[in-house]
Amino acid sequence: MNQVLFHLAFPVTDIAQTKAFYADGLGCEIGRESPISVILNLYGHQIVAHTVKELLTPQKGIYPRHFGLVFTSEADWEALLDRAKQKNLHFYQEAKRRFVGLPTEHRTFFLEDPFHNILEFKYYSHASAIFGDREYAQVGDTI
Repeated sequence: MNQVLFHLAFPVTDIAQTKAFYADGLGCEIGRESPISVILNLYGHQIVAHTVKELLTPQKGIYPRHFGLVFTSEADWEALLDRAKQKNLHFYQEAKRRFVGLPTEHRTFFLEDPFHNILEFKYYSHASAIFGDREYAQVGDTI
C-alpha cells in the first residue's frame, strides 16, 4: 500500500496567530495559504486552518474533541515537549504518564492553540497498545 496521509481541517479566527502557534511554535511547515486559510505540514500530515467568523469557545476538558500525534520514538516525543516549553506554548495539561505498569502505559501532554483547539501528543511504552491490547478497556482519563 502506498503511504496514506491524514487530513484534518479545523477552525481559527486569525491566520497570523495560527502560523505563530503551528509553524513557529510546533515547527509545522507552511504550505499554500490565502487570507482565510493555511495548509500546514504536521509531521507529514496535512492540517488546514480555516477562519470562521463565529466566536470560538473552549470546551470543558479534553473530551470529546482533540487531535494530535502518536510518536513511535520517545526521543521525538521528548523533542517536541522541549520545543513546546521553549516556545512557551500553552499547555492544557502538562506532560504525564498514564496507566503506569500496564501494557497501555504512555506519556502524554496536551496543548491548546489560541483558538481553543486542543492537541494531544503521546508516546506508548509498548507499540501494541496503539491499536491493540483490547483487554484493557480504559481509554484516556476518567471524565
